Amino acid sequence: MSEHRTGIGAFLKGVAELFAPARQEEPAPAQESYASPSPETAARLPFGSDYLEGAHPTVLSRLVETNMEHTSGYGTDAYCESARQKIRAAVGCPEAAVHFLVGGTQTNAAVIDALLRPYQGVVAPETGHIAVHETGAVEFCGHKVLTLPAKEGKITAAAIRETCAAYWANGTREHMVMPGMVYLSQPTEYGTLYSKAELTAIHEACRQYRMRLFVDGARLAYALACPDNDVTLADLAKLCDVFYIGGTKCGAMFGEAVVIPDKKLLPYFTMTMKQHGALLAKGRLLGVQFDALFTNELYLNLGGPAIWAAGRLREKLTEKGYPLCVASPTNQVFTAIENGKVAALHDRTGCENWEPFDETHTVVRFVTSWATTPEDVEALIALL
Repeated sequence: MSEHRTGIGAFLKGVAELFAPARQEEPAPAQESYASPSPETAARLPFGSDYLEGAHPTVLSRLVETNMEHTSGYGTDAYCESARQKIRAAVGCPEAAVHFLVGGTQTNAAVIDALLRPYQGVVAPETGHIAVHETGAVEFCGHKVLTLPAKEGKITAAAIRETCAAYWANGTREHMVMPGMVYLSQPTEYGTLYSKAELTAIHEACRQYRMRLFVDGARLAYALACPDNDVTLADLAKLCDVFYIGGTKCGAMFGEAVVIPDKKLLPYFTMTMKQHGALLAKGRLLGVQFDALFTNELYLNLGGPAIWAAGRLREKLTEKGYPLCVASPTNQVFTAIENGKVAALHDRTGCENWEPFDETHTVVRFVTSWATTPEDVEALIALL
């Protein structure tokens, strides 16, 4: 019996030590900048995308501080509610429904599935994320993506009206997919921005044809930080039926916040989330992050370093004679590079081959983020 008790005691002592906070002889010195990457990751400059880092230090700190708390699940905890209230205040819509999901494709598929009837499709730019980079996730849910030609990632109200007019004028439309909503992203896949006037015109076209307007904000922080942008969070709340505030690419470890200005529009969206595997049991992990992002206007300012870095890169590319292939004012930079230099470039930096420019050049995309440093930018400029 004594040996049995001794074994249990040792086990419980081990468990207690496992969960006890680490003891330090003295406080660690304060860091003035982000920790340096490991030698393995430092070998290539980080310009492949804006989700390469973990999380903004403020967000990560809050996750660690709240790690051992016990909360209710599925987004019903106090942190999620606090984040909702802060987001409602930021968008100027106190009655909005706010839901937290994990990733962009999941969010797009769930929202579009919730907004459409089974016989309807979603109008989108031919370059839109749902049309190109989501492995047919929307179609997998039973809804066709009705693509329109895009210029630098954008479609127009006129093109939307033309498509809808053609559908409703067609005598066999009952055998066709009905346009039921419009999908846009802000910024677009090319880093371009819809102006408030353009978004208003698209909103009016949607109302004319009784369609819903959904804006994908995966990179929204970079639009909000861009001096060329004139669309605010409050504007999105007024002009969109649904939009989402991106976290995964904008300082969160993961997560997207769906905003439904009229909460009566999708009163059972939580059930749609569940069907799509999008209702996170540990929902407070999302709430904690968005609560931090919407404290002291962190989200509104977080994209600033990315905008500066992209602007600096464009300036130096132009000086070096590289053409800028897209008039993107946000955190994506597109330039044409000789094919012979592209492979060597990939050995030294993360970047993406976007599309052919001509027979001897390739359009390459560089992406900056909230964590891009001036040193990263200067190193890339020197490499080019």
